Amino acid sequence: MQQQLKYLSAYSATLQAKVHRLIAEGRLGGYLDARYPNRHAVQSDRALYLYCCELKQEFLRVAPAIDKVVYDSKLDVLRHALGLHTAISRVQGGKLKAKKEIRIASLFKDTAPEFLKMIVVHELAHLKEGDHNKAFYRLCEFMQPGYHQIEFDLRLYLTHRDLSRIKAA
Repeated sequence: MQQQLKYLSAYSATLQAKVHRLIAEGRLGGYLDARYPNRHAVQSDRALYLYCCELKQEFLRVAPAIDKVVYDSKLDVLRHALGLHTAISRVQGGKLKAKKEIRIASLFKDTAPEFLKMIVVHELAHLKEGDHNKAFYRLCEFMQPGYHQIEFDLRLYLTHRDLSRIKAA
């Protein structure tokens, strides 16, 4: 019996069969290593904030400012999310202030730069588009050409990561 591919469940049965074949032949890790051999240097919350601000400045100058960007070790486990954007509204004096925060799962500290960029681009796109609609994905593709392929490969990476943990246990 084949294992459920939880990160790829929305994809076609044909594509899932190809992934199952890569797994069965032990080639999934090799595919990912060949395609994404590098690791990024964005290791601290400060570096992540600056990285995020640079992308925002390049692509979304008129979007609301970002007040905080951090790696969050609880995201992957507690919320089944890889990134999270929040707007915290507070009344200060007679004005309503909204603070925008982006949290990126800590697992992205040790991934390919393309994967980190994909998650940051995804969360930045939410500054302009709240829903995962066509406009949202067009914006993601504009900010990171090849976005859809990288998102798919990230799902493969997460699948490989889960399988590696199961084998190690």
